This record gives sequence, structure tokens and C-alpha cells, in this order.
Amino acid sequence: MAFPAPARDAALIYACSMGITRQDLESDRLRTSLCSTPVASSLLPEAALEQSLADTLARRPDDPALGGDVWVFGYGSLIWNPMVVHTERQRATVHGYHRGFYLYSRINRGTWDNPGLVLGLDRGGCCHGMVFRVPSQVVEQEFRVLWRREMLTGAYHPRWLRIRVGTPGAPEQRALAFVMNRSHEAYAGRLPDASVVERLRHATGLYGPAREYLQQTLLGLATNGVDDPYLGRLWRQLQAGDAADADHAGRAAAHAPDDAPLPASPRETV
Repeated sequence: MAFPAPARDAALIYACSMGITRQDLESDRLRTSLCSTPVASSLLPEAALEQSLADTLARRPDDPALGGDVWVFGYGSLIWNPMVVHTERQRATVHGYHRGFYLYSRINRGTWDNPGLVLGLDRGGCCHGMVFRVPSQVVEQEFRVLWRREMLTGAYHPRWLRIRVGTPGAPEQRALAFVMNRSHEAYAGRLPDASVVERLRHATGLYGPAREYLQQTLLGLATNGVDDPYLGRLWRQLQAGDAADADHAGRAAAHAPDDAPLPASPRETV
């Protein structure tokens, strides 16, 4: 079915208007509800999701220190909304990858016609975030929840990355993390700060405004004693843009003629 441009976003919003919960992921409600929307062609088939999960579990590291448990590394929304069963959470650093707004979001934090941006791990540098310890007996169950949340479109590659938990001198371990799939159509690459901020200021998706995603990630990191200069810089630029808009609106109002017509009330608007 072809959707006219104005109807595309309405169809997406209607499909998930009740919000997303862990139960929705366990039952696969999110993916199945999106199958009747314009993004259906971008969704991975269930068989592909299951194969990706099986392949990742087959590469699961055997760390005697964890007794069969595994670490999951969070660098964005997983920090403040992990939505998976875990028995421990700690600060950790991933080596060889860094965090950036590299993924266009047309569902969660944006729409088809006004995509937002969310974070991804890309090559080079390091990234400070949080790890969550998933008990051995529920790893497959919890990873399936993660796959239905993070892997719907295949924009990420699941990888077992090198991490250090706690202090920089801690022994090296492995954690599951979702890194950017550079060949995916939603890969944004490295955008100028101004372009990133523009997307964050004006895009909203099923999970809420893109700016809220940045704010919650910053707060989640700060709560755990992690400072990210890049995210802080974007947040300050976003606030400066808001202030400039407010100042412009105030100046426009001050110069409006006294007899300017009042805006119509919502009930009078067709």
C-alpha cells in the first residue's frame, strides 16, 4: 500500500500509540504493529532476527570470572532504560569505538519525513558507559528482548567488544554492544554539530522528542559519574538555539501592531 506523505507519520504513531513496554518486546508487539506501516519494508524478518541472535550467542565469550553471566554495554538509552534483567551495573569503557549521533531515527525519535538522530558506536577511540550483568540462566531470553528493541532494522551489528569494568587498570573483559552498520541506509556518518542539533531540536518519534534522548543520556551518564564533552557541547548548542528562538519570538511580538488579529482557538481551526 502506498502512503501519502502526510499519512505516513500518522500511521506510525497510530501503530504504537500506547507506548512501548518490556511486555511489548517480549510479545513482539512493536515489530508486528510496525508491519502494517510504511517502515515495514525496512524491518528485518523474524527469521533474520533469530539467526542474528543465534550467531551472537554462539560467539558468547566464556569468562570464568562471570560464571556464565555476560555483560551488556550501554552507551545511549540502555544507560537510563535498560529494560533487561540484570544483577549488577557498573561503569565501563569500550576500546576501539566511540559514541556519536550516527543513526537517523525514523521511528523512535523521529518520523519518516522528519528523522531524528540517535547514538551509535563507530570506529576509533573509546567510549565510557555502563555495563549490565545478565545472569547466565536468562541470557537468551534477555537478548531476545534486546534484539526486538535494537535490531529491528539491522542498523546495528551486535559485537562482543573489549571492555574494562570500573577502573582503567581493571582486567580486560568482553561485553555485548551494538555498533553501527555503516552500509545501512540510516547511517548518517559524521555530521556537523549544527546539523545534529537541528535534528535533535525539531524531531519527535514514538518514544518522544529527540532532544529528550540527548538529555536523558547526559543525565544517566552524569548520575554515574561519567562526563561526555561531546554530548555536553551539543546540549549547550541546543539550549542556545532555544534561547535564540525565544528572543526572536519576543522581538516579533513586541513589534506586532496592537490591532493584529488574535490566533484562532483550536476549536475554530479546521
